[in-house]
Amino acid sequence: MLNGIEGKDVIELGCGTAYVSSWLARREARPIGIDNSRRQLENARRFQARHQVLFPLVHGDAEQLPFADESFDFAISEYGASIWCDPYRWIPEAVRVLRSGGELTFLVNSVILMLCVPDTEEGKAGNFFRRPYFGMHRFEWPDGPSIEFHIGHGDMIRLLRANGMEVIDLIELRPDEGSTTLFPFVDIDWARQWPTEEVWKARKR
Repeated sequence: MLNGIEGKDVIELGCGTAYVSSWLARREARPIGIDNSRRQLENARRFQARHQVLFPLVHGDAEQLPFADESFDFAISEYGASIWCDPYRWIPEAVRVLRSGGELTFLVNSVILMLCVPDTEEGKAGNFFRRPYFGMHRFEWPDGPSIEFHIGHGDMIRLLRANGMEVIDLIELRPDEGSTTLFPFVDIDWARQWPTEEVWKARKR
């Protein structure tokens, strides 16, 4: 979809400062960004004014989208709704607003990372599991406090298929040799052996 994004109606779910939507607008898509944080949307509007890249920004909830059925050709979430909203609520909503043949792409922490990362910010992912795979869903971090949502690969495939989506690809990202990172929870040696991030791509049947 990204290779033919020109002229497409796009929704960014949990857009934050909307830099993904800005990038898509520069490629001649017609994006709308939605986020539940008024402060983030204020920042997004300041960036729009500074760079003169204008598109609608909506204050709202990705679990209850204020858009009609089949309004968009493409939906994307880059660490927005994809981790901060319950997948059993935001994914059906994303599918609802997609047209037939529309695509959904979202970036999340990898399942392996979520099994290996410590509960606190003081420490990095190790080469052992700190929590069970089965039953993954709601993660409440004591240092935040914050709440994220992550589910296993089988559960994600079943969820997408149950909502009329065909899985196109699962890309498990690996940094190149010589890369560096500022992440406090993982180092490059770890990330070269196991994925820290994964990108899901699916198409509405």
